[in-house]
Amino acid sequence: MTDESVLYQVRSLPESPGVYIMRDARGDVIYIGKARRLRDRVRSYFGSSRSLEPKVRYLAEAARVIEHVVTRNEAEALHLEATLVKRYQPPHNVRLKDDKHYPYLKVDVQHPWPRVTITRRVANDGARYFGPYASAGSVRRTLDVVKKLFPWRSCTKEITGDDPRPCLDYFIKRCIAPCTSYCTKEEYDAVIAETILFLEGRSAEVLKHTRAEMERAAANLEFERAARLRDQVAAIQRVTERQQMATTTNLDADVFALARAEDEACVQVFFVRGTVVADTDSFMLDGTQDTSDADVLSAFLAQFYADATYVPRVVLLPFEPADREDLEVVMRERRGGAVEIAVPVRGERRGLVQTAEENARESLRMHHARWVVDRDKTESALNLLADELDLPTPPHRIECYDISTIQGTSTVASMVVFLDGRPANQQYRRFRIKTVQGQDDFASMKEVLTRRFKRIAERRRAELGATDAAEA
Repeated sequence: MTDESVLYQVRSLPESPGVYIMRDARGDVIYIGKARRLRDRVRSYFGSSRSLEPKVRYLAEAARVIEHVVTRNEAEALHLEATLVKRYQPPHNVRLKDDKHYPYLKVDVQHPWPRVTITRRVANDGARYFGPYASAGSVRRTLDVVKKLFPWRSCTKEITGDDPRPCLDYFIKRCIAPCTSYCTKEEYDAVIAETILFLEGRSAEVLKHTRAEMERAAANLEFERAARLRDQVAAIQRVTERQQMATTTNLDADVFALARAEDEACVQVFFVRGTVVADTDSFMLDGTQDTSDADVLSAFLAQFYADATYVPRVVLLPFEPADREDLEVVMRERRGGAVEIAVPVRGERRGLVQTAEENARESLRMHHARWVVDRDKTESALNLLADELDLPTPPHRIECYDISTIQGTSTVASMVVFLDGRPANQQYRRFRIKTVQGQDDFASMKEVLTRRFKRIAERRRAELGATDAAEA
């Protein structure tokens, strides 16, 4: 039975576009949605239970607090919804799996001697960011390729040009040694510019420019530099030869495909730049139960492009997403120019989408196969732990605590959580020690555990009170 206070909150909502946030009795966010008219949309959750889908019925019963944010239009609501879903990770929203922060490559062009690094936060600091990548493995593979192709520095030392000798990277042709003034500032900036072009998928331009520089160096009798550039041209050619030919005409597009099996969903992305698929990636999704394909794809696109560092001219999809017009508005604002969302039915573009669909199904199949193997290993480990600790059943929830200090000061504690043997990253916590002076790990651990279990007890009392009130 729905709490009367919840119905009062629904009646108080405005008839405006915006985002609504549902919280349960513990105050946790369980769902975030957008609406053209907030009151009408949220009211639809509380109709006849027989006509509601199971997920909607559950949300109506579990919601205790409904918050809202009014926006100027539906497109703004779509963007805000995607941002809040990424922040709160509600269990009943479609969301990128394990998306605390997906990794990006960062080129700090504001620094006089830029490097390429991995980061999980996109800041408005003037640097160039590339991503997001689906995993740390994906971003590291790209970083390794870029480092092999372009000799930028990987060290963090201050560059003065006065070092007596370069490091090993210079001798294995992974750096042009600005630390010893073996290169000019202009030459180093050219390496960074080529790196950025390559990360943008414009490898043909990089190849053309590098060939021209090689020929110019040879003409000026700079044979060592010409030889280095020749090797770089060969390396770039080897990488680009592995890129799949996509179209016979130039195209700047992201191609998406969705594959689903029971409660699992996977989105495959092809990044087409020029006439080739410059890169691919796949993303697993959570919270897709009782949600249509169109809604799943729309939610993914909104979250994917919410922090995207680059939005292409064309986005190719296998079918119409929900909220297409609002998506186009958000993407145009992000790009600063026109964006076309297209569902091709024939030709090369349709072939790209079909290939992406095949890869999405394969990625989902491989993910499921890995999950089965990991599940069997995890179950064996939990059973062994239950035997060692003489537990009646394998543990469902495991919490691990650790105390850290900085030379005896600024003491903090961290908590990591495993549910059925799997890391529950969203439930990790950090505690600031409040009552212990100096370094005393035992007293700090006592404080943390006391605070933790006191909070659990308060939550359970609140849940029991909410249950009694509902039954009354």
